[in-house]
Amino acid sequence: LADVAMNRYPVPTYVALKAKIRERLGVPAGYDVVLGNGSDELISMVSIACAQPGAKVLAPLPGFVMYAMSAQFAGLEFIGVPLKADFSLDLAAMLSAIARHKPAITYLAYPNNPTGTLFDACDMVEILRAVGDRGVVIVDEAYQPFAQASFMHRLAEFDNLIVMRTVSKLGLAGIRLGYMAASAALLAEFDKVRPPYNINVLTEAAAEFVLDHAAVLDAQAAAVRAERTRLSAALAALPGVEVFPSAANFLLIRVQDADEVFANLLRRKILIKNVGKMHALLANCLRVTVSTPHENALFLEALRASVF
Repeated sequence: LADVAMNRYPVPTYVALKAKIRERLGVPAGYDVVLGNGSDELISMVSIACAQPGAKVLAPLPGFVMYAMSAQFAGLEFIGVPLKADFSLDLAAMLSAIARHKPAITYLAYPNNPTGTLFDACDMVEILRAVGDRGVVIVDEAYQPFAQASFMHRLAEFDNLIVMRTVSKLGLAGIRLGYMAASAALLAEFDKVRPPYNINVLTEAAAEFVLDHAAVLDAQAAAVRAERTRLSAALAALPGVEVFPSAANFLLIRVQDADEVFANLLRRKILIKNVGKMHALLANCLRVTVSTPHENALFLEALRASVF
């Protein structure tokens, strides 16, 4: 970073960084990427590009809050389709909503946030086919390193498919970098509304360096996956704690009184996310990030004292 010429504007096309992303992160040959200041900016770009009278955005709920917020900011109507009680896709409800509302944008987080659910790939294919050429389907793979499942290799199968990712969940949230992969022709429409110089030179240099050391990130993700398995088992062994399957770097748990447990943990200087008020399906649910073995042990100790 010391070698970066910070007195110079970035090269606005980011050719070198985009080429490295395509090469190192599995973008199929013949497909391109567009960059954003985190995936939040990409979501906003998509909303702005698709903002026309009557246009709608559709996504399962509970889900990532920025889908609805970005739609609202751009003047789009947001349609939320509740998941099933086990947080899997309600395919029939999704297909019905698509047929009724004909969304310009459909989001599928893979895995989902805040539930950690890895939706059934066959259900997602049905949704892609149902949307067809009337809109785009954005598969949000923000947590892909922890899921080891992707739709990136299926870009050639669906002209309406866009795969969106971020480096935030690799421990690089501070550099603010996200990207969308799709056909060059499709991405060109979103690139029209991309702010100029939206990736700064420090982010560009840091990202290129990190991509040259991708093996380190792969090892870190593997360690998180292993710790997720251990933490999930430890939580499941606690009476009164329900643990949901997760393909992300966090676990969703349900307790008898989420507000009380959250407050008790906070008094013990343990901060997790209380998602119990986000959606009816998340009643009394808490979301905990899978951290280091030491921090996870501190959390478990505090949780035992908070629940019992």
